Amino acid sequence: MKIIIGGAGEVGTHLSKLLSAENQDIILMDANEENLNFPNNFEIMTVVGNPTSIQDLKQAGIGAADMFIGVTPEESINMTACMLAHNLGAKKTVARVSNEEYLLPKNMEFFTQLGVDSIICPEILAANEIVNAIHTPWTRQWWEIAGGLILLGIKVREHAPIVRKYLYDLNKEEKIFHLVAIKRDNYTIIPGGSDQILAEDLLYITTTKEHIQDVKIITGKEDIEIHKITVMGAGRIALKVCERIPRHIQIKLLEINKEKSYRIAEKVDSNVLVVNGDGRNTDLLIQENIKNCSAFIALTGNSETNILACVAAKSLGVPKTIAEVENLDYIQMAEKLNIGNIINKKLIASSHIYQFLLDADVSTVKCLAFANADVAELIARPGSKITKKPVKDLHLPKDMTLGGKICDGHAEMINGNTIIQPGDHVVVFCLDTAMRKIEDYFN
Repeated sequence: MKIIIGGAGEVGTHLSKLLSAENQDIILMDANEENLNFPNNFEIMTVVGNPTSIQDLKQAGIGAADMFIGVTPEESINMTACMLAHNLGAKKTVARVSNEEYLLPKNMEFFTQLGVDSIICPEILAANEIVNAIHTPWTRQWWEIAGGLILLGIKVREHAPIVRKYLYDLNKEEKIFHLVAIKRDNYTIIPGGSDQILAEDLLYITTTKEHIQDVKIITGKEDIEIHKITVMGAGRIALKVCERIPRHIQIKLLEINKEKSYRIAEKVDSNVLVVNGDGRNTDLLIQENIKNCSAFIALTGNSETNILACVAAKSLGVPKTIAEVENLDYIQMAEKLNIGNIINKKLIASSHIYQFLLDADVSTVKCLAFANADVAELIARPGSKITKKPVKDLHLPKDMTLGGKICDGHAEMINGNTIIQPGDHVVVFCLDTAMRKIEDYFN
């Protein structure tokens, strides 16, 4: 598949590296030559050019492109580039935007007619992830799929009843959940019956809505009542989070820039108090009564600042912390520091774009930052390999597992005797080496 990516910023660069690892024909285009310097181990063709230039698009081979992805920092450039790419022969187009109005269904139809097939807003996607984390503070990951199937990411401590259990000891009577992966240190394990759960493991578990409480109990978790939140950094993600948090929750928004804090204070709702100050300052956090907060969310543009601020908040007794970590090299360090949920716009945006590139019927793909893994919701096509035999006889690769399925709108767990039916929505958890193998089973 030939894919042209317009914009060699954070999202475009990460997406290029992700797709080049799968032997896709990637052309990365940017007007600034300095943005196109890559190590030799990435097979990416680079083109110095403006994605809104007809001549530059033609030189990049837009007429033969299967997809054009516009991910420059400027939404107007991305939208214009997608319209031009469509009219010059690109089969599909995706544009990154920051204007939430563009995502309204009535406007999406309008843009589709102009040649923009899909629109993503990384800031909105990130804000939604944060709000989900606030709604379920005892989890590191919560992904709800239509039909009631849930994927949970849960860090287990020494006291959890599930710790030191072997997988063959779990679900002996009724299968109420499926442990699809274990993240231990820097490794992700697709577990088998002989694998044991250890303290400090990050478990990825699929279950149905009616068994959420059972999973909470066995993993030793308790509910945290969220009533007060402190947010550090008044950027676009932070403002979108404030808009989406229920009004009964009090929010304190810390912004280091005095002029910006005054401007923001005039825009936010009554449940948001804007404070001019540096969230890294422990004395300020104590002064602002951080100990009474249920959650601390660090959303400045600096990954190190966000990580350190969450560490400080944890040390002062805040039970739930969330950090935006855009530097991929820092994600493992942040996880080891146990600061809670990690938000990364590059991974979130890449997940949503990636699903358009798979040949199988894919409803959603989610990249898991901690686990170097993907979760996909796929639809079993009539006659596909996945529908031919019971799961135990399919000889699935060891780097993938089936987490559950949705049949006629009803969520079900999967065991060895399950036979996937055509039209079933199946949740597949796989290491990042296996996503392409999935298509052989579902096509």
